[in-house]
Amino acid sequence: MSLGNIEIGILIPAFLAGLLVLATHVPLGQQVLNRGIVFIDLAIAQVAGLGVTAADALGFAPQGWRVQAAAVIAALAGALVLTWTEKKWPEVQEALIGVLFVVAACVELLILANNPHGGEHLKDLLVGQILWVSPMSLIPVAILYVVLLALWFTMRARLGQIGFYVLFALVVTQSVQLVGVYLVFASLIIPALAARRFPERMRLAVGYGTGIAGYVLGLIASALYDWPTGAVIVVALLIVFIAAVAFARPLSRQTEAGAG
Repeated sequence: MSLGNIEIGILIPAFLAGLLVLATHVPLGQQVLNRGIVFIDLAIAQVAGLGVTAADALGFAPQGWRVQAAAVIAALAGALVLTWTEKKWPEVQEALIGVLFVVAACVELLILANNPHGGEHLKDLLVGQILWVSPMSLIPVAILYVVLLALWFTMRARLGQIGFYVLFALVVTQSVQLVGVYLVFASLIIPALAARRFPERMRLAVGYGTGIAGYVLGLIASALYDWPTGAVIVVALLIVFIAAVAFARPLSRQTEAGAG
């Protein structure tokens, strides 16, 4: 069975990959928004990508454990740097996150400068290849995310700054390899923004609903019109966000009227 030019058999693993990303990114995104460090995921994702690029330049197999280790080590190093800067200079933490992102991106460009496939590699890192994930590759990611979500929901208050940044780095390292930097950022921030005007008890559900609806609409639009999947999902998430904000306004008025 097909939808447009894309087989349903390809869309299902892509949707499952999206669900895995949203499972961790929705609650973490709300925490990131509360902390005021919105661009942390871009920085950590870019640093993880730098680790992947460096490992590839050294000749390691793209799907080998060395590449995964390089991505995790790079992301953890970036997370520890941001933990230190948050303690040392909290007033400029967002600016330092931006600096880390730019420097990591530029170093990656330098590594790819003489690579004949550098442009394609960079595109894959930014936009991702969500349509081509295999169901088997999702199993270890799912196991890791279950463990990390259990830690988050049971020990969040005790994680502290270092625990938060390390957990965040582990999540983003896997997500960026599944869906790319742009979708990682969109999945983290857009659902959190959509849920912000809702009552606190509803925010997690609204965030998950926004993310799932965005991925479904994006995948369907990509299949029907043969558009780049990652980019379409980002735009679809924005459309769902606008709808959620429009719905939140009358809901907030009703809540205020009931309280009055």
